[in-house]
Amino acid sequence: MKVVTTLLKEHPFFTGLADKDLAFLSGCTSNSHYKEGEYLARENTPANHFFLIRSGRVAVETFVPNYGPLCLMTLHGGDIFGWSWLYPPYLSAFDARALTSVRSLKLGGQCLRDKCEKEPRLGFELMKRFTKVATERLQAARIQLLDLYGPHPSQGIPRCDP
Repeated sequence: MKVVTTLLKEHPFFTGLADKDLAFLSGCTSNSHYKEGEYLARENTPANHFFLIRSGRVAVETFVPNYGPLCLMTLHGGDIFGWSWLYPPYLSAFDARALTSVRSLKLGGQCLRDKCEKEPRLGFELMKRFTKVATERLQAARIQLLDLYGPHPSQGIPRCDP
C-alpha cells in the first residue's frame, strides 16, 4: 500500500514539488473513493475540500432551471477539482458527480489555508498551480462559447463598424 506522500507525488498537479512540501501537505490529505453517481461536491454547499482525481471520470455540472443539470466539462485521472475553498464564502461553484468509480485524494480546505499561512512560499507555489488550471479552464470555456454562439463559417465573420 502506498503512503499518501507517494500518491501526492504521483499526481501531475504536484509534479516537481519538493518532498518536504508533499510531506507537509500530506497531513491535510485523505484517500477517497466515490461510486458512480455519488457527488464529490454540490453547488452552493460549503467547499471544504480540494480533489486530486487519481482515476475515473467526474462531471462538473451546474443546475439550469427548467432544464436540470448541465455538464460543463468532464474531468479524468490527473485532473483536479475545487478551488472554492480558497476564497470566502467557501461555497462550491459547481456540482462534481462521479460518472464512473472515482479514486481521489481529498485535501482539507481549512488545513490547506492554515498551512499556506504558515508557509507563504508553498502557498504562492500552490496559487501559481491553481491559476494555471483556472486559466486553462477559462480558455476551454471560451472555445465552447465560440462553438455555441459563433457564426457559421458560411455566414462570414461579423465586423465592428468603423
